[in-house]
Amino acid sequence: MALTILDAGVVIAILEASDVHHGAAREAVTGARNRGEELAIPASAYAEVLVGPYRQSASTAAKVDDFLAALPARVAPATREVARTAAKLRAQHGTKLRLPDALVVATAVELRAGLLLTTDAGWPSLPIPVTVVAGLATP
Repeated sequence: MALTILDAGVVIAILEASDVHHGAAREAVTGARNRGEELAIPASAYAEVLVGPYRQSASTAAKVDDFLAALPARVAPATREVARTAAKLRAQHGTKLRLPDALVVATAVELRAGLLLTTDAGWPSLPIPVTVVAGLATP
């Protein structure tokens, strides 16, 4: 079974109907599920996804957690190997790849993911397949 890694922006877009990437994110994740792919979200991206909900309430954050469990998307841990690979990627790409993004990419690399879904179109060329999920801005 192939593994698809979800970046925080994709999950946030699915959860927020007004997000410009909402439809495209839903379509991309539904497509991965329909292909039978396993879904995972790096621990760093999982934390990022929960910041907004926790600002609202603990029960809102719990609903997001329930959503991820039902998806199902497992939380991939930030291991020593992930951290080492993230450091290498950050050193290689400098300001083109921030450390939080490098941790997401490193998780995908270390888990040998078949695909990484993100809403971030500014990433440099990476050693794994990346699909940028992008919606159309409304005028």
